[in-house]
Amino acid sequence: MSDIDYSFGDYEDSPASGDNRSEYRLTASAKVTIELESSVPDDAGNSPERSLISRTSDLSAGGIRLATSEPLTAGAILPAWVNLEDVSEPFRLMVEVVWCRSADAGGWLVGLRILESDGTACLEWVEAVARAMSEG
Repeated sequence: MSDIDYSFGDYEDSPASGDNRSEYRLTASAKVTIELESSVPDDAGNSPERSLISRTSDLSAGGIRLATSEPLTAGAILPAWVNLEDVSEPFRLMVEVVWCRSADAGGWLVGLRILESDGTACLEWVEAVARAMSEG
């Protein structure tokens, strides 16, 4: 695990600056699929997985903010797949729900921290975000 603090929040979190994020964020829209419940192994498809599909409002190498149709539990660690427009394959990531707040439009705003985890595309994600920042 890295010593870098990937803490972040939303604009309501910091009274002085209006933002307490430790990383530069890209204002971008990407499709995010979060697996809320996985199927039971060897269950012959009788207990399907349950996923939530959403769009980001901004993202960085260490986190994603998105709007969802249902609340997510703070502290939950969930698998997620993020599709960037210019990348053919989705990035498989593990994320932690850092915060979840009701939104004015009736949905929920959610802050996710990207976790380093074996078998995920965490390094590739960081490289893709760095490329996007250098191009933009």
